[in-house]
Amino acid sequence: MSTQFEIQGLKSSIEGKEILKGIDLKINGGEVHAIMGPNGTGKSTLASALMGHPKYEVTEGAVTLNGEDVLEMGVDERARAGMFLAMQYPSEITGVTNADFLRSAINARREEGNEISLIKFVRQMEAKMKELEMNPEFMHRYLNEGFSGGEKKRNEILQMMLLDPKLVILDEIDSGLDIDALRIVAEGVNAMRAEDRGFLIITHYQRLLNYITPDFVHVMMQGRIVKSGGPELAQRLEAEGYDWVKEELGIVDETVGQA
Repeated sequence: MSTQFEIQGLKSSIEGKEILKGIDLKINGGEVHAIMGPNGTGKSTLASALMGHPKYEVTEGAVTLNGEDVLEMGVDERARAGMFLAMQYPSEITGVTNADFLRSAINARREEGNEISLIKFVRQMEAKMKELEMNPEFMHRYLNEGFSGGEKKRNEILQMMLLDPKLVILDEIDSGLDIDALRIVAEGVNAMRAEDRGFLIITHYQRLLNYITPDFVHVMMQGRIVKSGGPELAQRLEAEGYDWVKEELGIVDETVGQA
């Protein structure tokens, strides 16, 4: 079945301050949607709210994945349903190896008694690490501990490849990456494009979209999607910045701070 992910009228607050002010978005399997916008416009809040971060209170709206109510699910249930978030700032976890973490995550999504065998898992992990040009020793290192920014981002893509999700949310996966790491991360994402998987890529810069061609580009300002188009929209934003969008829509302050 082709994936269908839909956000309707989503509003979200943090400590009583409204950040998302009514987001509408539909992502079908096989589609890559990019959300762009200046800093402070609510992009990362959207990613966190969709995955159920407790700090972000959803006050209105609906989110469904293949007809199931996402907002009724806990964070773990969202992950088991096939949602995946590659974080902007992945956490370091001492005492848990990369391999143990990933094998546990894979088994959490499988039925009891149908756990992945150690040999099969190691083979899969080694193959994907090779694709991402990761040092094999990272398998036995503690999760993200002492990893550089680029290594953490590759590790997020490794998790995505092994977990095989239905909906992938990439939150500024390109921040802090040099051009080689950016290319490798993008190749990992492109290898995962499939008819039964949708992507939501949140980015501040167009350069990632030189490597991952989106089907749809959305501009976010003031906690809303204010403009949508194809890949050419991202190219125009790269060339001209965001001022023309603000001018066109009569927006003075694009951040969430002011309406």
